Amino acid sequence: MTGKKIITVFGATGRQGGGLVRAALADRDPAFSIRAVTRHPDSDGARELRRLGADVVRADMDDEASLAPAFEHAYGAFLVTNFWEHVSAEREKAQARALARAASHAGVQHAIWSTLEDTRECVPLDDDRMPTLQDHYKVSHFDGKAEADHYFTEEAVPTTFLRTTFFWENLLGVFAPQRGPDGDLHLAYPMGDSRLSGMAADDIGKTALAIFRRGADLIAATISIAGEHLKVADMATALTAALGEPVRYRPLTADEWRAQQFPGADESGNMFQYYADCEHRFTAARDLVAVRDLNPALQDFDTWLAAHHDRLRAAWA
Repeated sequence: MTGKKIITVFGATGRQGGGLVRAALADRDPAFSIRAVTRHPDSDGARELRRLGADVVRADMDDEASLAPAFEHAYGAFLVTNFWEHVSAEREKAQARALARAASHAGVQHAIWSTLEDTRECVPLDDDRMPTLQDHYKVSHFDGKAEADHYFTEEAVPTTFLRTTFFWENLLGVFAPQRGPDGDLHLAYPMGDSRLSGMAADDIGKTALAIFRRGADLIAATISIAGEHLKVADMATALTAALGEPVRYRPLTADEWRAQQFPGADESGNMFQYYADCEHRFTAARDLVAVRDLNPALQDFDTWLAAHHDRLRAAWA
């Protein structure tokens, strides 16, 4: 470990931070040692990170005093919050503020903040195309992160702002196809004919590692990533080919989606409507050629499907 720069990774047992931990520890020419941060250092996920070679430490973003040791002597930090754990944009912003302060006090030389667009730049609060959520937001888990961007600037943290997008792993969980009365699988999304920007969650970590390797070149830059921009009908066609059974696209309206009785229907309905109504500005911000120049291994949808074929079949059996 001697001579390697320390990268402190929040969300280390989750999709984003975990992807960076695995990518850095698997690097054939490792430049960094990894300090993996978790609230639960005795969990199975934390034990696996130790097995891979990470230094696992405990800290809690809701307890600002606990953060300082996690940043001590760190060259860099990967910073991510999880809206879906508590569904509160205000709490997410408070966590980001605490991270920014702690990174600043520790003198971190390069932070990557996992963030998203402010949807209100495309759909203002007084626009009645979609409901306003939590009094201040159109898509709370986007807008809260976007508002938090300025904490890092105000605290003079040298930061790269990494904007992500829809994870294809959602097809294995909350946004999985459902079997209809005809026995076929259906993708019922409120996207119309608009393209959905998607990506493999692991590619966030791999791209973050590439950003750290570039050093100061990308400080203050905003890097918006995606693996591919696809119409949902084309995703259904690719799923059909990959699985050998029909997967059909059934477009819903955003209001039909929001009317469904499940937690987060309003939030996710607004998200899909934002993706659809603001398609051109959202996809234009994600130049696939430029992102692949940074991370040549970035997966397209077919590559992701091939890697997850067995899990997909098991999920929808």
